[in-house]
Amino acid sequence: MPLSAYRPGAVEDGFGRLVESMFDDFFAPLAASGRRLDDGASIPRLDLRETEQAYEIEAEMPGVEKADLKVAIEHQRVSIEGECRKANERREGENVVYSERSARKFMRSFTLPSEVDDGAAQATLENGVLHLTLPKKQGGAARRIEIQ
Repeated sequence: MPLSAYRPGAVEDGFGRLVESMFDDFFAPLAASGRRLDDGASIPRLDLRETEQAYEIEAEMPGVEKADLKVAIEHQRVSIEGECRKANERREGENVVYSERSARKFMRSFTLPSEVDDGAAQATLENGVLHLTLPKKQGGAARRIEIQ
């Protein structure tokens, strides 16, 4: 088993590994934790809750300013992009001895179970957490047509 696949506390029997990998694959789109995309962008962690009227989403965007954040909604598809730009800013005459912070990009796209009313969607950024309220699109019920 490659070292990258080892996880402490993982189920050791064959059936347990099968069930565990099945759940990992099933929840992967919503449970990305600290992974990076091919271009180096981080996948922000998020919580998704559903009510009868809307989807409530909280995504971790540490260090990202409101001006550096983009949220796009197209039918059921939600895309979130943000960038933390000021991590390595240097002032004139300053000599950085040691720095562990770097500029970071965040990207995440996922599909919701039903279409969203993008005109009524709301987004706020507070303490590095993006809060999205995405109302479900109404009118999906069957309509009776009068026969002439």
